[in-house]
Amino acid sequence: MAYQENGLDPSDWQGFRQQAHAMLDDMLDFTEQTRARPVWREAPPASRAAIQGEPLPTEPMALSAIHQTFKDHILPFSAGNTHPGFMGWVQGGGTAVGMLAEMLAAGLNANLGGRNQMPILVERQITEWMKTLFGFPGSASGLFVTGTSMANLMAVLIARNAALGHGVRQDGLGGDQPRLTAYTSRASHGCVAQAMDLSGQGQTWLRRIGTNARHEIQLDELRQAIEQDRRAGLHPFLIVGTAGSVDTGSIDDLAALAQLAREQGMWFHVDGAFGALGMLSPQIAPRLRGLDRADSIAFDFHKWGQVPYDAGFLLVRDGTLHHDTFAAPAAYLRRETQGISAGDFWPCDYGPDLSRGFRALKTWFTLKAFGTQGLGQAIHHTCELAQYLRERVEQTPELELLAPVALNIVCLRHRGHSAMSEAQRDAFNADIVTAVQLSGLAAPSSTTVDGRFAIRAAIVNHRTRRQDIDTLVQAVLAQGARLLSATATQEVAR
Repeated sequence: MAYQENGLDPSDWQGFRQQAHAMLDDMLDFTEQTRARPVWREAPPASRAAIQGEPLPTEPMALSAIHQTFKDHILPFSAGNTHPGFMGWVQGGGTAVGMLAEMLAAGLNANLGGRNQMPILVERQITEWMKTLFGFPGSASGLFVTGTSMANLMAVLIARNAALGHGVRQDGLGGDQPRLTAYTSRASHGCVAQAMDLSGQGQTWLRRIGTNARHEIQLDELRQAIEQDRRAGLHPFLIVGTAGSVDTGSIDDLAALAQLAREQGMWFHVDGAFGALGMLSPQIAPRLRGLDRADSIAFDFHKWGQVPYDAGFLLVRDGTLHHDTFAAPAAYLRRETQGISAGDFWPCDYGPDLSRGFRALKTWFTLKAFGTQGLGQAIHHTCELAQYLRERVEQTPELELLAPVALNIVCLRHRGHSAMSEAQRDAFNADIVTAVQLSGLAAPSSTTVDGRFAIRAAIVNHRTRRQDIDTLVQAVLAQGARLLSATATQEVAR
């Protein structure tokens, strides 16, 4: 596909169309037949060599040849989160609808930093829908970002400006300004601490509050920490609640946190990376009481919303404060009353990115194609499957549950044998996780719960069924039995 008078467009559109249809059919086949292949396979040396170490291409190559390399060496060896047996991390499975929408967005190639264009209105419409879903006022604002890690960072910056005033954008932190302190639970995601780091406030000033038996933030300890910091002359400015913790799926008492933040004059942000969209499910929404009182919410459409990666979102109650935290007027961003440079909403005023892809389109397609009802049913289904896995664990003598099942995450482990120390049992279960992943039958991950190694099953994929839960349990038991047998054989050999 050499450069010609028609630029980089195909010289043979008909031939290009045929190749394009073949590529689309391959991805539709990949999605339709996902259950027929292993969840995960490690890429063999030949595939790694085909991609790594290749010199920078200088001469054109046929699109069909590039596609064949993709089919042979990339497509079969992804992490596997489209597969119904993937339960390793909180990652959505995507949909065929979202894939097509992504193709349309790529063809349009819109930059959603601003200007007078319909794609901006699509993003604004989704913001309106999210205001409705979460009970936010009309003056609220919203923005698509890469994911909740970025959304949490932005929320910390907005809360900082609310506490110190917008002069901090020019003068920075320090001087006579009070030292700000933030509060979250020990079960919160690591990106909350990272946000304190990247915002220049420092992780030292993030108080990690203990949790109760349900892995929810301890309210009494939180209140005491705030009062102690005030007595020390510090300035508590931010409480970060969790709606769906990364380890166990726990949900903090959001209503109580909202009330405490209001009493203390603090910003209340909710990291709802996957859990916030539980509002789409009538069965789960009551668990999120108090979410409508948050000052800001961060969440990902690419998790429970099943939108293809990436599609994070930040919703902010005070749209003016949101705007004033990020807006940076410049001559090349001059706004006009007519023409392409018109438009009363420029997303670049609400976040750090001027160059922004059309993430809103695949989200818009997904919401319209399945409706809140369909997505809510899919979310509830994953929670039902988690309860089914809990029952399977409780009914299986070789297994034990390590944490309450709040939503769609189950933490379990194999008991091993009675003579094992805790360290040996942890190592034994780590070996089980690796062995199950290598088998291609299922893909759990791991975490630590109350100091004990846990096999973690995060059930997010809308394709997952009870048979996939059964496969996971059987794989854990089979690999556990194999490892125990191997250990016994080694003992006899000694």
